Amino acid sequence: MDSVAEQLAQVRERIARAATEAGRDPSSVRLLAASKTRSPELIREAYAAGQRDFGENYVQELTDKAEALADLPDIRWHMIGHLQSNKARHVVRHASAVHTVHSAKLARELGRRAADHPVPEARRFAGDARLVVLVEVNVGGEAQKSGCAPEEITAVLDAIDAEPALALSGFMTVPPHTDDPAGARPFFDELVRLRDAHGGAARLPELSIGMTHDLEPAVMAGSTLVRVGTAIFGARERKE
Repeated sequence: MDSVAEQLAQVRERIARAATEAGRDPSSVRLLAASKTRSPELIREAYAAGQRDFGENYVQELTDKAEALADLPDIRWHMIGHLQSNKARHVVRHASAVHTVHSAKLARELGRRAADHPVPEARRFAGDARLVVLVEVNVGGEAQKSGCAPEEITAVLDAIDAEPALALSGFMTVPPHTDDPAGARPFFDELVRLRDAHGGAARLPELSIGMTHDLEPAVMAGSTLVRVGTAIFGARERKE
């Protein structure tokens, strides 16, 4: 198996090729290393290879890793898993961005908690001292997945805009799984259409779409943040 540094380089090359094919600047796509279940030691390897943005799915795991890696001052933690309102107070202590705001209630609670925790300069995402937030949209309408329905987007956006401590930055989605990576493209295109209907890139510059399986279609569709875990760290061990 290649080292984390080698696999990071391979993922960055995939992003660059896809962006070039789409007529985009590769630097317009940021790589987010999805580090769920990965050890602090592996994250340190990725950090040493130049990676700065890491995504976690669970609040306790994010907290534990942020504390274990507190000596890395410019590491940026992103919350990319479902977030309950009662966990908001823990997330704002460490996160630079939350990709999974799915309700007005969660937006209000994050805003209230983030007011007391401005993001340190070294960890700011896009240079903003406010907590960067993205709205998670359940484009596929899958009951088992979180995210707001398209018709609920306006209410969530309005709630975020009403919170001075939050910086509205874009949309995120997890499409239904298809064996063919190209099968995700219609769902990515639908998220872009919804973004255009709610202010476009001027209001919502970030699109958090694409993972190891469907990175290329996501970049072709306009992704600015790809969340890649397996291609960087290898397959997770399955629990018996």
